[in-house]
Amino acid sequence: MAVFFVTEDWDEELAKDTKQRRHNRRRSKKKSADEIHMDSESRKFIKSLESSKGTSWMSEKKYKRMFSEIENGLSGVMGDGPFEWVDRRVFDAVFDRLTLMSLYKLMKSGVIDTLDFPIARGKEAHVFHGTGESGPVAVKIFHTSNAVFKNLVQYIEGDPRFGGLRRRHRDLVDIWVRKEYRNLLRLSKWGLSVPMPLAVNKNVLVMDYLGTSSAPSPRLKDVKVPDPNSVYEELLEFLAVTWQKANLVHGDFSPYNIMWHGDKPVVIDVGQAVIQSHPRSQEFLVRDVTRLVEWANKSGIEVELAEAMFDVLEMDLSHVQIHEEE
Repeated sequence: MAVFFVTEDWDEELAKDTKQRRHNRRRSKKKSADEIHMDSESRKFIKSLESSKGTSWMSEKKYKRMFSEIENGLSGVMGDGPFEWVDRRVFDAVFDRLTLMSLYKLMKSGVIDTLDFPIARGKEAHVFHGTGESGPVAVKIFHTSNAVFKNLVQYIEGDPRFGGLRRRHRDLVDIWVRKEYRNLLRLSKWGLSVPMPLAVNKNVLVMDYLGTSSAPSPRLKDVKVPDPNSVYEELLEFLAVTWQKANLVHGDFSPYNIMWHGDKPVVIDVGQAVIQSHPRSQEFLVRDVTRLVEWANKSGIEVELAEAMFDVLEMDLSHVQIHEEE
């Protein structure tokens, strides 16, 4: 499946649109009055995004007309019909204007066709079932209107991949989402069982969907696995490959962040994963292994933390090869 990394800002997008319009003029010298009007409204729309406040902008004619291109694609999560029918509490919490523009761009690029229904809700994000070019996708929309990310700076500071950290909330959210995208990509290239990232734009991350047409797969904490010993061995190797090969530490490894999909564990929520050179990486690794050992003990497996730590650090992984250089 193709991977799209959508990061251009709206000024760059407008520049592309301008070039396209020039190309179109060479093909057809005369535009209709409607086309001329839409070009003008598009320029005004993009220019005013940063200065718009609240949701009142959605009721303005020019925005309704612009946004009508994707309104049907959002009907599954925003209600059928005009935007004035939307539950504003949900709208304000998740779909602020810049989030809607990220979705607009992802839809125009073909990564997303529709958002169908919510499948998970957390402090940092809502996750929705969506449809894309090749079938179902998971669309993770990170919140931008609260301060929950202020406690997550510890997972970003010290990571050279994300230098120049700014403390403004919106900037921190965008960095966090790019970090999760990069971590998923790195782990998947080592053959680890994580959702494949498909696209990212600002605070919206699109990845493989885990579940059925009506519901997401359950979390490991909510299922009784038929062979817990084999699951433990698989998760232990996950931690070992993550540390020894991918040079990462998950940082929040627990049955809450592991899905049970296709009769195997799939690790999710890797935004907080840090590289080995991070000043707290060893502390996070011990914590991850401790949580796995606790799950194993509760599942009837007798294993000590020291034994598990030795396996993670010294496991023979000569059979593990990277699929593609990062």
